Amino acid sequence: MNGIYCGPAPLPAEIWARWNLDPILIGALLVGFMVLGRNHSGRLGVAILTLAFLSPLCALSSALFSARVVHHVLLVAVAAPLIARCLPVARSGSVAVPFALATLILWIWHLPAAYDAALSNQAVYWLMQVTLTVSAVWFWRAVFAARRPAIDAMLFILAGYMQMGLLGALLTFAPEQLYAVHALSPIDWGLSPLTDQQLGGLIMWVPAGIPYAIAAIAIARRGWAGLQDGRA
Repeated sequence: MNGIYCGPAPLPAEIWARWNLDPILIGALLVGFMVLGRNHSGRLGVAILTLAFLSPLCALSSALFSARVVHHVLLVAVAAPLIARCLPVARSGSVAVPFALATLILWIWHLPAAYDAALSNQAVYWLMQVTLTVSAVWFWRAVFAARRPAIDAMLFILAGYMQMGLLGALLTFAPEQLYAVHALSPIDWGLSPLTDQQLGGLIMWVPAGIPYAIAAIAIARRGWAGLQDGRA
């Protein structure tokens, strides 16, 4: 179980040949599609997971921290809310606990020791992926089921983006490269390890906010429509 799940860091010339054809993973994604694919949101969620784990992005994230950040953003900010939308409606409750857990898990896995361990051992790698995704789905499900969407949901969507943006800012302005597993491979891609880390931080800081903004707009529109229906 030692070694990087997606294989060794690829060179630019070979990246498009590095599709992940793991039969167990493909089977798991097919099961996920059968379970969640009964509506459009579920199908899109599984499609995003397929892109993250089967496409050359999986191999690229072995080479570049910035690609790994894209991978994580796809899991926690794109696939997770899509999957959460297609789950059965749960009784509304506090969003604080799932928010705190999802935040804690995201930050723990970006500690250098934990991150390097995940990219050096396949069991730890899958522990990272599962905990990131499941905690994010729980967070988004709580957001969508919030008692007061205009207050609770919007507040925690903003908080979710802010904590990710803060982590991104810390990585962007870190004075040195933090992750040993990416100490050499970015050079093959024309980046210094520190520049690669800064790019990853910027992705987490700025573009990662787009899915949160889309979710906030969707909730605001739903709330406005409900208000208009009530007045009618």
